Amino acid sequence: MIFTELRLPGAFLIHQERAEDARGFFARFWCTREFAAHGLNPALVQCNLSFNVKKGTLRGLHYQKAPNGEAKLVTCFQGAIYDVIVDLRPDSPTYGQWLAVELTGENLLSLYIPEGLAHGFQTLEDRTLVFYQMSEFYQPDSAMGVRWDDPLFGIVWPMEVTTISSKDNSYYNIMQL
Repeated sequence: MIFTELRLPGAFLIHQERAEDARGFFARFWCTREFAAHGLNPALVQCNLSFNVKKGTLRGLHYQKAPNGEAKLVTCFQGAIYDVIVDLRPDSPTYGQWLAVELTGENLLSLYIPEGLAHGFQTLEDRTLVFYQMSEFYQPDSAMGVRWDDPLFGIVWPMEVTTISSKDNSYYNIMQL
């Protein structure tokens, strides 16, 4: 695996090194030792799968507040997403900043999101399948979110939102929390 640190501290884009032959390829997506060697949280306690029917679907921006903050490893196995993370750590030099990467079933890149960052994505294709690995169990009392269109962040989404849950659409702007 090749770890590329992104401009939000602790966030990494992970490229899987593929061993290819006539059958296809083999790639490692997780290694506790390699994640720990890069200073990343190597705990994995829960995995989730998100299937999204329509292009333009938006999920997020989600996070879990302390003491149940969670690191996430996100990979798109089918279709494509515009994956967005926002730094919500008050003491971070990049507080309030966001970045986006495109994860697809073709590139099979993974995005490592450290604790304290909000996460969301918009599907770029119909029938998109996204796999999450988390360092913390889901805690309903700690589950939080911020507005996907919060003007403080100024996130530029690639297309019109076609589908969003009422819960995700009801989150407050960060200044209202």
